[in-house]
Amino acid sequence: MQRDVPRFRELSDFLRFIESKGQLRRIRERVSVVHEITEIHRRVLGEHGPALLFEQPIKADGTPSEMPLLTNVFGSVERIAWGMGITPDRLDELGAPMAELRAPRPPHGLRDAWDKLPLARAALATRPRTRAAAPVHDCVAMGDDIDLGRLPVQICWPGEPAPLITWPLVITVPPESAAADQEENVGVYRIQVLGRNRTIIRWLAHRGGARHHREWKALGRDMPVAVVIGADPATVLASVLPLPETISELRPQPRS
Repeated sequence: MQRDVPRFRELSDFLRFIESKGQLRRIRERVSVVHEITEIHRRVLGEHGPALLFEQPIKADGTPSEMPLLTNVFGSVERIAWGMGITPDRLDELGAPMAELRAPRPPHGLRDAWDKLPLARAALATRPRTRAAAPVHDCVAMGDDIDLGRLPVQICWPGEPAPLITWPLVITVPPESAAADQEENVGVYRIQVLGRNRTIIRWLAHRGGARHHREWKALGRDMPVAVVIGADPATVLASVLPLPETISELRPQPRS
């Protein structure tokens, strides 16, 4: 599909774009991650308001965070469409080929096969690419240097046992002995922070990450997991789409 908005290589690109459209509000006051940010977010979401960038969140221990906190970024149909590269009036146009990819049907005749050719080209254009180096490698912490307390992780509701990372992209892969047609899975599962370098992932039994875990466990092996916080908007949105198990959420978008 032809894009209606610029290509967003990073989340910061998207934030600059929605801010130029009046769809991002910067909160410069100090606001606590314990209940306060959630309540502000809840009210703004109910009013179909803008994305919120808290520039000085206060962590649960009362100290200011060195990192900002973004909420409500996809709290409107308009921002969801922009994140996918199109305007809201074209969401149905995008949904049709996505539905076809989820449940593909063989073409009925030459004309139908010709009509499906753009879909086949788009699928072929989504082959993954690898890079020797990436910005994510610019700052690496290992061992005792790991400190999850640096993150402004929210305690959203009263009675929750620990802070929760609420929209992480959790990446898992099946073991080598799993079905050859399975791809890596990207899902949004809440991560509960237990300590400086310990977390647990909460996922539902029928989701892709849980299935991979069962496959690794059956082999008696630990499962490798990668977690991404703050990806580009298309990748974030792809992580919550009901894609077929044979289609990877990480495959790049075809160029237009």
